[in-house]
Amino acid sequence: MVFAALDYWYAGKTPMAAQPSPGSPLYKFLVRRLIDSWHLPAGAAEYFQWMNLPEGDSTVQVLGQTLVTQRGVSWRTIEQQWPQVRASIDGGTPAALGVVTMASANPAQLGENHQVLAYSYSVTPPEVTVGVYDPNSGPADGVHIRFSTAAPTKPTTFAHNMNLAHPVRGFFVTGYSPVSPP
Repeated sequence: MVFAALDYWYAGKTPMAAQPSPGSPLYKFLVRRLIDSWHLPAGAAEYFQWMNLPEGDSTVQVLGQTLVTQRGVSWRTIEQQWPQVRASIDGGTPAALGVVTMASANPAQLGENHQVLAYSYSVTPPEVTVGVYDPNSGPADGVHIRFSTAAPTKPTTFAHNMNLAHPVRGFFVTGYSPVSPP
């Protein structure tokens, strides 16, 4: 749904409000864009990788020396993904986000993650609030993800009011290419 919403935004068209009937051109378009948004197989692999990251950074030390630091979900979201989201919104373009909700090595839980469209933000250091379109919430203003940038190497709480059954662990920008909606 997020890719279809962004397609309508790029086209400058208002999306249809009524649910399309199965088999209709709009229905087929929505299904195709939902499948496109998964970026199979690479997109599923990215969600799976994020599902298996620690919340905060973790290190391996030998004789008091750090050999390896694995960046956690918090650092990757705050230091890598958030700047991309901010730049996209500052450039006037919403950003499609993969929202990671699961911490699991079970691929059957990939479907518990989510997608939203980031379209606004506000910053009151160190807190960031990202305004999102959540397909589960419908056309509701005020839906958001809120987090602190104060300690990205530590586990971070990603507060939200999206219609989700699980907490948000972090998010990443998904690859999007516009398609003309019907």
